[in-house]
Amino acid sequence: MNVSALHAATSARAAAETTSVGSPILNISIFGAFVAITLIIVLRASRNNKTAADYYAAGRSFTGPQNGTAIAGDYLSAASFLGICGAIAINGYDGFLYSIGFLVAWLVALLLVAELMRNTGKFTMADVLSFRLKQRPVRLAAATTTLVVCFFYLLAQMAGAGGLVSLLLGINDKVGQSVVIAVVGALMIIYVLVGGMKGTTWVQIIKACLLIAGAAVMTVWVLALHGFNLSELLGAAAARGGEAVLNPGLQYGISEISRLDFISLALALVLGTAGLPHVLMRFYTVPTAKEARRSVVWAIWLIGVFYLFTLVLGYGAGALIGADAIKAAPGGVNSAAPLLAFELGGPLLLGLISAVAFATILAVVAGLTITAAASFSHDVYASVIKRGKPAPGMEVKVARITVVIIGIFAIVGGIGVQGQNIAFLVALAFAVAASANLPTILYSLFWKRFSTRGALWSMYGGLGSAIFLIIFSPVVSGSETAMIQGVDFHWFPLNNPGIVSIPLGFILGWLGTLTSRTLENPVVAAEMEVRSLTGHGAEGATTH
Repeated sequence: MNVSALHAATSARAAAETTSVGSPILNISIFGAFVAITLIIVLRASRNNKTAADYYAAGRSFTGPQNGTAIAGDYLSAASFLGICGAIAINGYDGFLYSIGFLVAWLVALLLVAELMRNTGKFTMADVLSFRLKQRPVRLAAATTTLVVCFFYLLAQMAGAGGLVSLLLGINDKVGQSVVIAVVGALMIIYVLVGGMKGTTWVQIIKACLLIAGAAVMTVWVLALHGFNLSELLGAAAARGGEAVLNPGLQYGISEISRLDFISLALALVLGTAGLPHVLMRFYTVPTAKEARRSVVWAIWLIGVFYLFTLVLGYGAGALIGADAIKAAPGGVNSAAPLLAFELGGPLLLGLISAVAFATILAVVAGLTITAAASFSHDVYASVIKRGKPAPGMEVKVARITVVIIGIFAIVGGIGVQGQNIAFLVALAFAVAASANLPTILYSLFWKRFSTRGALWSMYGGLGSAIFLIIFSPVVSGSETAMIQGVDFHWFPLNNPGIVSIPLGFILGWLGTLTSRTLENPVVAAEMEVRSLTGHGAEGATTH
């Protein structure tokens, strides 16, 4: 038997072994228990959802540590747990670069954005961007970018849900996985319709605690099997996957193009967090800017510890499971963490860890959905269509209708991206956020001359260029893992557009401002500066 035939036989055997992992009945029981408990919590939290502030910002009732834990729950998505563990198991060092990028990004959010956004805004990112600019066009642009970023992020979570539950139930066909994605979407709609931001926040807090605790248990277990010696673990991973998993370049060092792709990815990861609408919206659930700052500090600690765990879990999966078995399992690369749990603790640990991962997906999609719904109802319906004077209760009603529509789009899109690495899909959302939102946020906060034209050029230009380059990249066509197989219309060589679209967003904002004939009101600009730095007047945040 030649090498290729041996490899094919090994992969087929691995696929057969992992078609049904653990006990489907046990897995479903644990899932059901988690869903039931969190639904009760959401129902209890929803009792006080009477106003828009209650529904969007949880009545600004959470403390810094609570909100920081919820931010960690929002941020540690399926990409963090399933996607990064799989990326490290398959690509070693290059997979860990995702963890580094996601963590370093929080320093940008802490130092440049968190406190200033909380001081200036009310419910959404658009509150800040339109504070001293023209309301209608800027709010429409901000709502557009928010909806697109949330949609990209939702695709990743839905793909993760399909792969995870398919692995646990032994579903290896696309029809079955599509049904799973539809069920997750329906649950997401129920969570957000009933609980609003307060219910969503409590689900995220519970999920963050469970996820970090579960990852900690698995990390200690993997290290114990290797004598609590990281070098021994890395040696075992190299023995099974080859020395390349310990060195840079397995994924991003083969050619000049792949190195450029890595730089593009790193830019998107580091700069994208500060432009993610669902992360920015969390700053409005605390009563003061000081608590917003404490939120970020808590989030950095929790997220940092978790990403250290991913290094051990990823290499542990590579050493104990092997890359071929992981790739052959239902869910592919995203199945590394559940397979590792099964290898360590059998069906019970697999069920518990998978329930945590499922909780991760539900919590993140709920946060994304309420952000997108708030952006449409508050920024488009209430502020643009009704010119700031919606009928009592209508804003929240429109938000709930929007939740259902977004949920349907997320289900359809999630079915379309099955099989993609979810860490990679999230990186695309980060690229769009960094290109469309971050330049406008920073210019609005730090450049007094910044104009409405600059904001519109920056948001639409950054968004359009990022989407355009993604469409004509190997992500969509022309590669083995492309979303559309059998065709090739790609001409942009990089998987991530950040290296082009992010600088372009900044340049367009600068150019649009320089070519503006009308200057914005300097009095309002001065008021925004005072408010952003001191918080004076933030509670009654009004826009001009």
